[in-house]
Amino acid sequence: MKHWYFFLVLVFATAVITADNLSAASDAKSGSELRIGIIGLDTSHVVAFTDVLNNPSNKNHVAGGRIVAAFKGGSKDIPSSWDRVEGYTKTLQEKYNVKIVDSIEELCKQVDAVMLESVDGRPHLEQARPVIKAGKPMFIDKPMAGSLRDVLEIFKLARENKVPVFSASSLRYGKDAQAVRKGSIGKVLSAEVSSPCSLEPHHPDLFWYGIHGVESLFTVMGTGCEAVKRGTTADGKIEVTGTWRGGRTGIYRESSHGKGSKPYTGIAKGEKGESPVGGYDGYAPLVVEAVKFFQTGVSPIPVDETIEIFAFMEAADESKRQNGQPVSIYDVLKKSGYDRK
Repeated sequence: MKHWYFFLVLVFATAVITADNLSAASDAKSGSELRIGIIGLDTSHVVAFTDVLNNPSNKNHVAGGRIVAAFKGGSKDIPSSWDRVEGYTKTLQEKYNVKIVDSIEELCKQVDAVMLESVDGRPHLEQARPVIKAGKPMFIDKPMAGSLRDVLEIFKLARENKVPVFSASSLRYGKDAQAVRKGSIGKVLSAEVSSPCSLEPHHPDLFWYGIHGVESLFTVMGTGCEAVKRGTTADGKIEVTGTWRGGRTGIYRESSHGKGSKPYTGIAKGEKGESPVGGYDGYAPLVVEAVKFFQTGVSPIPVDETIEIFAFMEAADESKRQNGQPVSIYDVLKKSGYDRK
């Protein structure tokens, strides 16, 4: 099983980001203002990201790009999606002068790069197809898709068409997590993180909101998770334990609610000490990375790391179905269509 990581990297090593990817970002050169389009106006992120990019008075303003067009999207079977589309559409039109278009194909004609923001991960694969066909660099907000199988397919299409794609939660760019990732406590031996974990019945449990904490966990632990075990805390919250190569351990817990509780928190222990991790430091650091990605065509996150995050979350659901038995990450990948043979 230990060899599948090498093969995964081999399969995707030529993947989304290569020198050829720079052609997909040819209109997104440093020093010029990018025309950015949004797909999916059913999440608060679209207003937050647009304000960070389009509003020079925002204290966290990010230069280099501007939201100029958007496609509404929305999922009728998720009230928290469908009920918000018109409100966010009105805000983008009236406050930021964003043009609303009738199709993703039309959107791609008017922009240099795309942010796929639909809050529902299920349509992401189909929404990504015309963007990839048009050769536009694409950031995909959480969750990257509604299943690991769809995540693999998006990366496959992007690789085949030499189009740069990346996906991340804003929690990845918390300052403490980034410091640990860059070596502040040496090699991380173990980590525990907590985040809210509201559930959505059309998605695996952690995909909808737990992904924030899982992304923090992988930011500091990196790849190498071999098995996942799902359980509950003493107060009935979700707890997922991952075993990494070399005996390292990473734990995700649903954060507790109530007065005085911290929704995003955690700790990492390394060879040189320990550090808090898992904190939320706003959207701007993620937007900075997205703009840089659009300009260069180079993803800030290895493809295999993103894939492993989704394998971890699907393995957690499989462990739940098996009453808390450990589940192999490789087995989950194979079930989703990945087979090193």
